[in-house]
Amino acid sequence: MIIQKSKMAKKETQQRKWYVVDAEGKVLGRLASRVARLIMGKGKPDWTPHVDCGDHVVVVNAAKVRVTGRKLDQKVYRRHTGYPGGLKEVTLGKLLAERPTRVIEEAVHGMVPKGRLGRRMVTKLKVYPGAEHPHAAQKPQAI
Repeated sequence: MIIQKSKMAKKETQQRKWYVVDAEGKVLGRLASRVARLIMGKGKPDWTPHVDCGDHVVVVNAAKVRVTGRKLDQKVYRRHTGYPGGLKEVTLGKLLAERPTRVIEEAVHGMVPKGRLGRRMVTKLKVYPGAEHPHAAQKPQAI
């Protein structure tokens, strides 16, 4: 009788790669889902749900990301300051003009697990509005 064992990933044995993703002309949701899979590590053969198996991802040209439909005017990001009446709303178009990195960070953050593990995964995401980034020493692969 042969007993098959599943291999469980451990935090100490993870090999992390670096990837660069160019957001110019890419649709926001499709880009975010691809980046979320990379930082979670779901494409790896030893992926385990309770271990951070993902890689580091650098997103460049975040200001040139594309959205479909009328989302620039209709999509609204909401946050609360914690004070009474402190609900703040900003449209996607305005946020893309003021802080384009925040748009991609919010989209990816919504696609990773909620809780401590998801918050740890999101720290491996680096987003830059232009084509320049300071992570050349890590020798990232372009996707």
